[in-house]
Amino acid sequence: MQLQTHAWEHALLSLAHEARHVDQIAGELAVDPAILTRAYADCEAITAEHSRSFHLASSLLPLEKRRATRALYAFCRITDDLVDRATDDKYEQLLAWRRRVLVPNPPLDDLVAVAWTDARLRYRVPLRYAEQLIDGVTKDLDHVRYQTFADLAAYCYSVASTVGLMSMHIVGYAGPQAMPYAIKLGVALQITNILRDVAEDWRLNRLYLPQADLAMFGLQEEDVACGVAGNGVTARWRQFMHYQIERNRHLYREAMPGIAMLDPDGRFAIAAAAELYCGILDDIEAHDYDVFTRRACLSKWAKLRRLPGIWWRARNRF
Repeated sequence: MQLQTHAWEHALLSLAHEARHVDQIAGELAVDPAILTRAYADCEAITAEHSRSFHLASSLLPLEKRRATRALYAFCRITDDLVDRATDDKYEQLLAWRRRVLVPNPPLDDLVAVAWTDARLRYRVPLRYAEQLIDGVTKDLDHVRYQTFADLAAYCYSVASTVGLMSMHIVGYAGPQAMPYAIKLGVALQITNILRDVAEDWRLNRLYLPQADLAMFGLQEEDVACGVAGNGVTARWRQFMHYQIERNRHLYREAMPGIAMLDPDGRFAIAAAAELYCGILDDIEAHDYDVFTRRACLSKWAKLRRLPGIWWRARNRF
């Protein structure tokens, strides 16, 4: 399948290529093995608590890659929580976190920083991707509206595509030709988050839905506020959400050929992460586009039921 690109992707690909050539240092963290074991166990617990879908998908990886991807998840989780949950000076806390987690020798009492640094060194994950992610999450402190989809995609690159690019180094990949697919998948995953979390984000005074798209369907921020207040789903909201979901599904379809460019022992896990997350869109549709009064999700059984088909596609199509 020929790679399809959109105008907004070119700038993101430039960012990814620039980051790829920065600080790919190989090695291992010089630390007591007992501390390292505890550090990875801490990341495992954080992943299990905060993301059942990612925990399930990462369990399909070989042990060493599984530990590393969960260290990556814990690094991202804590970074995100410093913006969403911290009560003190969030800028200062993010700066302190950056100092602990982006250095070659993190403080040994910060187990997530220890595990992530070890994983980053072992798999030669470019440091710049982690910097881009922290910079992107920091935007949530003062930039909570996006005018166009291209503007939103740039944000999605920084907080999600960077995660995909880092994961790609852990899983293993054929070469730079895989990068556009990782960028697409990251944008698709983050847009799914945004569509699912409209009410939660609104309560934090954030609205990630592109302003131009809302206007195209005759919607304003007041319509979102009314929905969150419990006034129901309107016809215009259904049309708007249908448009968003179809565009998002198209991104998933465009991203999936990149699975074939990953190492074989990682294809099932990444395909599962993508397809299970895409299933959230089905759940939103099944509940009449109501993302105001419920949080869309797939049950554990629904996820397990999908795995055989995902396994077959990862083995035979990609």
